[in-house]
Amino acid sequence: MDPGMNQLLKWSIQNSEATRNDPTASTDPKAERPAGRGLNQDAINSLMGGPSDAELMKQSMAAIQSPDLSLGDKLVAFDNLEQLIEIVDNANNMQSLGLWTPLVKELGNDGADMRRMAAWCLGTAVQNNVKSQERLLAVDAIPILVKLALEDPNEQVRRKATYALSSEIRNYDPAFRVMVQSLPEELRPGGTVDVGDMDEVDKVMDVIKQASSKSAS
Repeated sequence: MDPGMNQLLKWSIQNSEATRNDPTASTDPKAERPAGRGLNQDAINSLMGGPSDAELMKQSMAAIQSPDLSLGDKLVAFDNLEQLIEIVDNANNMQSLGLWTPLVKELGNDGADMRRMAAWCLGTAVQNNVKSQERLLAVDAIPILVKLALEDPNEQVRRKATYALSSEIRNYDPAFRVMVQSLPEELRPGGTVDVGDMDEVDKVMDVIKQASSKSAS
């Protein structure tokens, strides 16, 4: 059964039971409904006949990769994808949908706007999300992001790559160690860094930001 329809069925059963157990539930239209009975977006989409978030994510990636669409259309697709993966569950679905590899591939796109949006999406996907942090590490994107942050000729690409790195390493030591090994020797922190200490992480990222800003000059 479609996940949205399954959740819709559960919601219907729960609310039917609540109505039977509460005589006022069906007679008072202004009565406050108990919390936790709302429908998620996939269930609403199933009810209305619209695509699920997973389908929208796949459609966005297909548009991004399409040779037939304009740059403007691809950037709209990127923007849609970035908004979808702000939702943790959607970001965690990227692996099963096969979106990590093509998204990382866009970091090497000839177009600066495409590289920028790819880095932005990656940073959003891994933010406060250890499952996605693990996936970004697994697809070897960190050295690519370091190179973009320090060497890309476009300032906005460098900024978004730095944002992605900052999101990736926070509270996740394996990613931090790979990032440090990818940095030039002169930019590596001198001692041990606690990745759970945001002040310490910020100091490391400030060094990268300063080096990135010098690339523009």
